[in-house]
Amino acid sequence: MTKRNSLRARGGVLIAAVALALGACKGDGKTEAPAPAAASNPWPQVAWPLAEDAALEKRISDLLATMTVEEKVGQLVQGDIASITPDDVRKYRLGSILAGGNSDPGGRYDASPAEWLALADAFYEASMDTSRGGKAIPIIFGIDAVHGQSNIVGATLFPHNIGLGAARNPELLRRIGEITALETRATGMEWTFAPTVAVPQDDRWGRTYEGYSESPDVVASYAGAMVEGLQGKVGTPGFLDGRHVIASVKHFLGDGGTTNGKDQGDTKISEAELVRIHAAGYPPAIAAGAQTAMASFNSVNGEKMHGHKPYLTDALKGRMQFGGFVVGDWNGHGQVKGCTNTDCPATINAGLDMAMASDSWKGFYETTLAAVKAGTISQERLDDAVRRILRVKIRLGLFEAGKPSARTVGGQFALLGSPEHRAVARQAVRESLVLLKNQGGVLPLSPKQRILVAGDGANDVGKQAGGWTLNWQGTGTTRKDFPNADSIYEGIAQQAKAAGGEAILALDGKYAQKPDVAVVVFGENPYAEFQGDLQTLLYKPGDDADLELIKRLKAEGIPVVAVFLSGRPLWMNREINAADAFVAAWLPGSEGGGIADVLLRKADGSVQHDFKGKLSFSWPRTATQYANNVGQEGYDPLFAFGFGLTYADKGDLAALPEESGVSGDEGASGVYFARGDAGSGMALRLETADGQGVTVTKVPEALSADLLKVTGVDHLAQEDARRLAWSGKGEAVAALQSHTALDLQRESNGDVMLLTTLRVDTAPSGDAWLSVGCGTGCTARVALAPTLAKLPVGQWTRVGVPLKCLAKAGADVSKLDRPWAIGAAGTMTISVSRVALGSLDQAEQAVDCPR
Repeated sequence: MTKRNSLRARGGVLIAAVALALGACKGDGKTEAPAPAAASNPWPQVAWPLAEDAALEKRISDLLATMTVEEKVGQLVQGDIASITPDDVRKYRLGSILAGGNSDPGGRYDASPAEWLALADAFYEASMDTSRGGKAIPIIFGIDAVHGQSNIVGATLFPHNIGLGAARNPELLRRIGEITALETRATGMEWTFAPTVAVPQDDRWGRTYEGYSESPDVVASYAGAMVEGLQGKVGTPGFLDGRHVIASVKHFLGDGGTTNGKDQGDTKISEAELVRIHAAGYPPAIAAGAQTAMASFNSVNGEKMHGHKPYLTDALKGRMQFGGFVVGDWNGHGQVKGCTNTDCPATINAGLDMAMASDSWKGFYETTLAAVKAGTISQERLDDAVRRILRVKIRLGLFEAGKPSARTVGGQFALLGSPEHRAVARQAVRESLVLLKNQGGVLPLSPKQRILVAGDGANDVGKQAGGWTLNWQGTGTTRKDFPNADSIYEGIAQQAKAAGGEAILALDGKYAQKPDVAVVVFGENPYAEFQGDLQTLLYKPGDDADLELIKRLKAEGIPVVAVFLSGRPLWMNREINAADAFVAAWLPGSEGGGIADVLLRKADGSVQHDFKGKLSFSWPRTATQYANNVGQEGYDPLFAFGFGLTYADKGDLAALPEESGVSGDEGASGVYFARGDAGSGMALRLETADGQGVTVTKVPEALSADLLKVTGVDHLAQEDARRLAWSGKGEAVAALQSHTALDLQRESNGDVMLLTTLRVDTAPSGDAWLSVGCGTGCTARVALAPTLAKLPVGQWTRVGVPLKCLAKAGADVSKLDRPWAIGAAGTMTISVSRVALGSLDQAEQAVDCPR
């Protein structure tokens, strides 16, 4: 591929870019000269590395000639294991299954490796069973093994990509790919939806940590190495053998460039910049023989990528000569104009070869079959898609492989979290750490001291592993779920004890005997995809507990080393000022010992491992510095791309400004009611059945005749909640009214819940309901009285309603102007402290969905 180190400003002025490595990749700190201007077609030409195989093509043609149209359509459909059975595969002859982030054998996130393998066997055997007719075409099983085989208890968990980007070590990526492939194969799958080659440009995006870097050059340097690690190297005996999996380079295209960092949003950009920035990882991945590419949820200049023929077909398969097949993302086809989750011929015509019709597979199969028969999808296009899919299956050797448990490493569960694999993950942790401050050379620490390890991330493997860990959001896990892992505290304690020192765990920082030093581990709680989207780069707006912990320890005369766990750079000036040393540890995964390796000296006082990590994302000066990417006009970060101290550097840092640039509640995201007040852009309303009512600007407030009354009540702080009392004299509703319509389509496409933290003070005497509104004549509601009747009176509980249930009940979730309301016809008193979007595992009580 031709590297282009020039940037074109919006106004069309050509400016020289700062060399994207800034010395971190090259090692000399010099700036490269701009490359010559590209030709008129911005898409690079790539040589597909696999020569045409006449015997393979004949085999495919012979098989195609015997397949019915139903069998061909089946190959285009991928269903999720939570919504499909082996018998469905046997009947419909589907081409693939996947395990989505919350889909597990028996519906249990902690299902054993043996249960995963047995499930893989069952689906494979169903695909090969011809007792009811049909052709024996092996199914292919895909899974999000995105930082190791991270869905499986006991697997090696590598740092998320943002940390690997800081390591600047492509060969390490190759080894990580090899290990991920082995552990994935051991548990029965042949396909990982990785690597992500997004180039995030706005760190508010909830998937920032899935990207290696804001720099296209860093992403490009990793893409090919990771593909070769997962698949093996083209031309060698190991390529696509039983110890490797097929890769899925994703998400094509522009996922990291959406406006305001909104997940699944619109990337508004010139084609030249789209290619230069966001397509950088694809040429090396294609050149390495990537067998699949995944279409992206986002739009580019208003057109959804799942329906974008010029890019999926003409650019990817044509100009760049991609010879694998294109798979969709979770119901992504349903977002194409004119489509639904169950009906979208346009996506196949645009170039999608396999639709990830996770829970919509049956409807999608039926409508696609009808479209082929009607000629809406041509026979030529159908055969091209099926040929591409069969070609990959044959290259992988699936027709001869036998069931997953009988393959090369099938069932070799000792590979999961093996010492050799964990050693590589530990190396990756060491190399990913970025030191931003080291006042007075407080680091490295003597292991012979009394070391206090504090903060809510100190002994929490789930938190240090982040999203996409055992479940989609990475939440709700416990220590026993990680048998082959060390927390950060455990890693420090082991080394301190061995050296004659002592590590004391106290999450709240309290101690009986004053320590010599404190290591405070804190940061973002796990999240994935749009649930991690932010409005600003504030860290936990409104919650200063971590800052206060650091300040308290400092005030007690204890040196503090701050270890920050996060999926992106955030505005942390106050915490950096308060601590003596500040380490960006990203999301390190299972090997907390890798952090101890760098923070602690050897017992003899020498350095164990120096810091190697260099920022792959620029660190913001303020919480509103969103355009903060190397090479951009006006580039002025707090810590530049490529920054990272070593022990040889003077690490002192002058006090940083503590004005965030954010005012009010601008930092809240997906929170509709909290701390006694409606969220930004919303108002709390009390209304009668005919819509008459009052906007609550003070408490107490009430409808006439006290039909419904609101007063202040305490939950976690003084009057941070509202008590709602219905008199029973008629129907009344308490509602949150949004000044602008909210689009929650993407949230309803997953397992996102509308969570209400409430307390039942008096159980309902009649009907009660939770509803949402979407404009005049557009409402949906679900019965709430049965759920409230189950709850203990006087106890706070998080009650959840899946957004997809409200959509099923009739809500147009693309234009909600009333995202929450509770109504009652009889007497009822409840107190509400918070209304927000959240994940399934955050709901302590779920409301039954309408059938």
